[in-house]
Amino acid sequence: MGRRDSMTASLDAANNDIPTPTFDLSDLTKSFSNKGLSATDMIALSGGTLLGKLDVSISAVAYTVKVTLTHPLQHHSNQIVQIRLVTIISPPLNASTPYAFDNFYYKNLLNKKGVLHSDQQLFNGGSVDPQTTTYSSNMAKFFTDFSVAMVKMGNISPLTGSSGQIRKNCRKIN
Repeated sequence: MGRRDSMTASLDAANNDIPTPTFDLSDLTKSFSNKGLSATDMIALSGGTLLGKLDVSISAVAYTVKVTLTHPLQHHSNQIVQIRLVTIISPPLNASTPYAFDNFYYKNLLNKKGVLHSDQQLFNGGSVDPQTTTYSSNMAKFFTDFSVAMVKMGNISPLTGSSGQIRKNCRKIN
């Protein structure tokens, strides 16, 4: 039992369908609405991102270091070396309870501790602040709305018939 998945992947399609971390509230609302999801669905589904980490690669940092060699290659002793540092930062998306499915994501938003710009848009003086506040204090309501939104999301453009396949391992085709 499961949902049919495509046999191919499209980076362009994924990038067109997934809201970016820089979206503001109007962009987020429009993106979810384009898929038939309400603002309530958007807020509830956003709380589902709380499990996991955000991988950020910073590679534009370059340092110049003067190196003095004390080796038989002394004629090369004062070389300038460029070192490019690549740092991977993986902050949890929910620092309070990173491995629990709970409503601390919303509590963090009320305390202005959203990890991404798009997260904090759910509590930033906009029209969805009351729903975010509700989820921060009522975990049962969050769980109920999250379940409903997941079912709705699962029904967006499902593949039927012989299109795609139900995968044994979701990471690869059978």
